[in-house]
Amino acid sequence: MAVQLGIAPIAWSNDDLPQLGGDTPLETCLRQSRLAGFTGVESGGKFPMDAAVLGAQLAAHDLRLVSGWFSGQLLSGSVARERERIEQQLATFKALGAPVLVYAETTGSVQAQQGVPVSRRPALADSDFPDYGRELTELADYLAERGVPMTYHHHMGTVIETEREVDMLMAHTGPSVGLLVDTGHMVFAGGDPLAMARRHAARVNHVHCKDIRADVLARVRAEDLSFLDAVLAGVFTVPGDGSIDFRAVARLLAEIGYAGWAVVEAEQDPAKANPLTYARIGYAELTAALAGAGIEVD
Repeated sequence: MAVQLGIAPIAWSNDDLPQLGGDTPLETCLRQSRLAGFTGVESGGKFPMDAAVLGAQLAAHDLRLVSGWFSGQLLSGSVARERERIEQQLATFKALGAPVLVYAETTGSVQAQQGVPVSRRPALADSDFPDYGRELTELADYLAERGVPMTYHHHMGTVIETEREVDMLMAHTGPSVGLLVDTGHMVFAGGDPLAMARRHAARVNHVHCKDIRADVLARVRAEDLSFLDAVLAGVFTVPGDGSIDFRAVARLLAEIGYAGWAVVEAEQDPAKANPLTYARIGYAELTAALAGAGIEVD
């Protein structure tokens, strides 16, 4: 069993907080990602969606396209509309061999609203899950047919945030709806990412390795901060610099036979947390943790 290590560009520049690395060129992100040891990257706002252009940029740094975020609006639209909205990204991902496409429902989300506490996020009623799950499965079936399966991202500030909501989503969707396990987001939500991954092992097709600073999280909850203010306060960091036990995460991945990408994704202020320095910390922690669990890093 082998796992590949990738990284997200959000450590270099944050699309929701342009003041965090907004002037950092994509070239810097790609060069330093490879310099830190990673062999793949997820896409971000600075990534061109022209497959030929992006493919050449990635090849110049010996990097693969791992995946990338798509802001879903299925709750406020339709499957047909989502297919239209996702087409350019899907075509690029298909052309460049991305193994999955990260999908998160952002209808009503407060994740990008700095003035709104994350506690005021929208909620999906239990009675709404069957219809939403049916439509999400239809969209996921389409992505699978196109060769880029969906991986669903539970995310703070959205309708799918907690362990229970992930359980409900998995119960009301078909196998084409894969599950992205994000360690940091699930701990932030008060859940257990290992228990969640174990329950839904057959659906796990992507992993975000994000660490949490427990003391900052306690303050975020006490002060009822917004998601973006929590990021600015430093709630997230890379594996090896927070409170999550990534040795346990690695053992869980070995237990469920995971063989995809493990992606370091930790949004921080690059002026306070040098992206290359922290990328190297995350890479070292994950390689050691995976080796200790008997997992080969490909």
